[in-house]
Amino acid sequence: MNHITPLALQQKPNRRNSMNKVKRGAALLMAAALAASLSACGTTGEPAADAGPAKSLTTADLAGKTIGFIPGVNDPFYISMQCGIEAAADEYGMKVSTQIPQQFEAAVQTPILNAMVATAPAALLIAPTDAQALVPPLTKAVSAGIPVGLVDTTLADPSLAFTSISTDNAIGGGQAADALADLIGKKGKVLVIAFKAGASTSDARQKGFEDQIKTYKDITYLGAQINDNDPAKAASIVSATLAANPDLAGIFATNLFAAQGAATGLRNSGAEGTVKMVGFDAGSGQIEQLERGDVQALIAQKPGEIGKLAVEQVVAHLTGGEVKKSIGTETVIITQENLKDADIQDAIYKESC
Repeated sequence: MNHITPLALQQKPNRRNSMNKVKRGAALLMAAALAASLSACGTTGEPAADAGPAKSLTTADLAGKTIGFIPGVNDPFYISMQCGIEAAADEYGMKVSTQIPQQFEAAVQTPILNAMVATAPAALLIAPTDAQALVPPLTKAVSAGIPVGLVDTTLADPSLAFTSISTDNAIGGGQAADALADLIGKKGKVLVIAFKAGASTSDARQKGFEDQIKTYKDITYLGAQINDNDPAKAASIVSATLAANPDLAGIFATNLFAAQGAATGLRNSGAEGTVKMVGFDAGSGQIEQLERGDVQALIAQKPGEIGKLAVEQVVAHLTGGEVKKSIGTETVIITQENLKDADIQDAIYKESC
């Protein structure tokens, strides 16, 4: 109301007229606000559709911009994904800032995420270590205007991310069940060692295995135990299971740490080779296990492809292109028989870029 102050100094207005002017001014302001609101929502009053970034960039504008990448932990799977992200980003002149948690834990990943958000990257790619716990900090990131893409793992509420790219882990778990069933002659007792309760990938692999293994009537499923990404704990689980079930026929280890520990447990119990094992992932350590006969089959993902696809979705999002909300990638079964095949080499994970 500052515009009436000079008049108030020049003359003493009629109180009723002044009040009427104030009311009319307030009404005009309310009408203008309502019109702006309806304009933003459309003539029906419905919220406007999500149009992606406030202002689309050109691919030339992307040069020099940064993609933040936060993997789940430091291992060959995520290193291979990082290599895919960096190679794809380089094609657009974009930079990649990678911050790696040393443990697959939400409590470790969250402060790294908060620090990354403070740097305001053009987009953020993350493998959430917990489907529930990472929702609040990622919601804050989106509220701060940072587009979030999910790679490998997902969230209980994935809608806050503009894309989600991962292996179809349930199918991979089913493939592991079929491979293990073949190795043990479709009969006997089997165990799952899952790496992390609450991690979407671990849960999906376990469920895929369980759904498929029940189709084999002569196989007894002993259930799943969690090793929390600790090889020593996986070894202890295997030793204890063999003590209670000396006729154990097979093990499905849902990631490299579970497989490493399970192999140790089998060696310590003198059961290597007798108890068959299928592992998930294909780092150098697991390839060595396969060559030694500690494991008989590996379900390999394609982390480099996940990284490449993730960057393509970032570019589409920032430039107003077509974005796919969800993308699933395939797995490859590696055995001693096909290990040297040319098409298998791309499925073996990298130790560095």
